[in-house]
Amino acid sequence: MTAPSAPAAVLIDGIGSLVTNDPALGEGPLGEVADAALIVEGGRVAWVGPSARAPRADVRVDAAGRCVIPGFVDSHSHIVFAGDRSREFAARMSGRPYEAGGIRTTVAATRAAGDADLLGNATRLLREAHAQGTTTLEVKSGYGLSVTDEERSLRIAGRVTDEVTFLGAHVVPPEYAEDPAGYVDLVTGPMLDACAPHARWIDVFCERGAFDEEASRRVLTAGQERGLLARVHGNQLGPGPGVRLAVEVGAASVDHCTHLAPEDVDALAQSAEGGEGTVATLLPGVDFSTRQPYPDARALLDAGAAVALAGDCNPGSCFTSSMAFCIALAVREMRMTPDEALRAATVGGARALRRTDVGHLGVGARADFALLDAPNHIYLAYRPGVPQVAAVWKDGELVSGRP
Repeated sequence: MTAPSAPAAVLIDGIGSLVTNDPALGEGPLGEVADAALIVEGGRVAWVGPSARAPRADVRVDAAGRCVIPGFVDSHSHIVFAGDRSREFAARMSGRPYEAGGIRTTVAATRAAGDADLLGNATRLLREAHAQGTTTLEVKSGYGLSVTDEERSLRIAGRVTDEVTFLGAHVVPPEYAEDPAGYVDLVTGPMLDACAPHARWIDVFCERGAFDEEASRRVLTAGQERGLLARVHGNQLGPGPGVRLAVEVGAASVDHCTHLAPEDVDALAQSAEGGEGTVATLLPGVDFSTRQPYPDARALLDAGAAVALAGDCNPGSCFTSSMAFCIALAVREMRMTPDEALRAATVGGARALRRTDVGHLGVGARADFALLDAPNHIYLAYRPGVPQVAAVWKDGELVSGRP
């Protein structure tokens, strides 16, 4: 019997600018290496450095002077759903304010859809994200809101990602409109029992129109007691307790952060001092799509808070899978530099998922990266709306495009 051959070592050289996100490997906080190369073997980065010093490999790919960046780590999405809310978007653009209640429209469509349809839609959106440079994608439930439908949503999410989040506490479904406390009992009892085996994370929409501080704390605590890690939707629609609750319970991330008080910024900054604190995950595509104010990224960064950018692909408040679009918004509307925005979309997202194997291209990292049709990463914001991703590798395998 012939022994299986070792995986081929692949050399990508002729890289005009390689963003490693490791300052020890190159210039500045992005660890940029000019005229660079990297070697991929066994799904991991095996070597990084100048092209002139690159070791031999089995296969060579010529980047032809183009830029390579770590794959985007999108730490917030809702891609297990059915239905369409384009008319709701049109109504918002005509002046109707965004409210959390629109989620119930998607709940009805998702409950009525078959498993194959839900998986097919999620797979299509995952491929769409891959084509735009995303290699790690968190996926939430939250459009089932019954024991059966939340459990199947998580099973389907687990078919497309390892980063699965139980969000039974998205909104209160219509059948519990007169008994919201009873719905919290369901979420923290039978629903959690059914869903915990399929998830890594638990999340709650701590917001007016969804769940108040007391109910949110109860949901998060119940999930943590079942071994799930916490994340929070907070401070999206107005000032509220979401940010401070997230820090209090040790959540890995609090997402949206559109309306921040000075004490919220301070809490996030103090959390970051400890290393594994709560990340402020900003979702500028949502604010674009709902015509809300953009988060004050500058205040968070200047205070020392950890910041991530994520896409929040969902059918209601932000139907985009483009992290490059979110980077362009962050630079233009949130006063982030191109370097800060790229780092937030890679290292920041990894930190929001408590991952150290993605978001960078140091030796030993997962070989998740994108080849841009551009000489440097600034083009992601410099040329908004223009496709910039030529090819994408995940775990060392080409998953989209061609070099």
